[in-house]
Amino acid sequence: MRITPRTANPHRSFSAILHPIETSKHKITPPQSNMSYTVEERGNPNTLSYRLFFKNAEGNYISPFHDIPMCADEAQNVFNMVVEVPRWTNAKMEIATKDLLNPIKQDVKKGKLRYVANIFPHRGYIWNYGAIPQTWEDPAHKDGDTGCCGDNDPIDVCEIGSKVCSRGEVIKVKALGVLAMIDEGETDWKVIAINVDDPEASEYNNIGDVRRLKPGYLEATVDWFRRYKVPDGKPENCFAFDGEFKDKDFAINVIKSTHNFWKALICEKADAGELNCKNTSVSAGDSSFCCSADEAKAAVGKTSPCGKEDPIPSSVDKWFY
Repeated sequence: MRITPRTANPHRSFSAILHPIETSKHKITPPQSNMSYTVEERGNPNTLSYRLFFKNAEGNYISPFHDIPMCADEAQNVFNMVVEVPRWTNAKMEIATKDLLNPIKQDVKKGKLRYVANIFPHRGYIWNYGAIPQTWEDPAHKDGDTGCCGDNDPIDVCEIGSKVCSRGEVIKVKALGVLAMIDEGETDWKVIAINVDDPEASEYNNIGDVRRLKPGYLEATVDWFRRYKVPDGKPENCFAFDGEFKDKDFAINVIKSTHNFWKALICEKADAGELNCKNTSVSAGDSSFCCSADEAKAAVGKTSPCGKEDPIPSSVDKWFY
């Protein structure tokens, strides 16, 4: 039986509580609180044209990278997570950090859409996979623990709850631990988290709870990240700390440090390189990163309306050993 990706309903709404941002070089406007988000599909699913754009409660387009706050509840260390890849699916979807408004799109390799391989005994992604907004792993910063610089992306999250989420869903998660993967010489943190609305969330409060209540899951996670690129002809990935998961407090400190790197980026104190830092709610009008609602609407209007999806190649079902 084929498992196909679950795409989010273009009019589905997801709630999150927004978090004010400190000011720096440019005046930064604190976002409104208690906002909800919707997603809008553009282009044809399973093709190079497909994009998933985000809107706020007023119906204005926003960037999931920059406009959705890191924290849903700062006092309780509850973070917002943007779901890029639902569990059990293969399409390597990600926030397009170099595109205006940073929509979710499928990664491309050699002109073809990228799907992660099924490495026995795994099928697609084995968690809901995504990123925490307003974080950035700075490629100019060498991490003191890993000895490697950041991978130039928002920090990744593996959500281990019981629900299979939808692409583009914004959920509230609590961090349980973190894995330090070294991907082609770059630090690529993987936060292990659980949706705070999961029926079993109260039972999970640190990485030891995952090991106790989901035996084998952490080992499977290391195995997945170690080998998932091997079918593409690349070597196995390696890990700092000998593949040991660090605990909740360590994870929270890592997340907050990447938020500080993001703040330096959005305040133009760090080199953005090819990243697109345009946003509609964070930067004030005197910043080159400020994007008006009209400019955002015009940019989305240049993309194709949502059309018929293409079939997923049958090769995606192949198992590798």
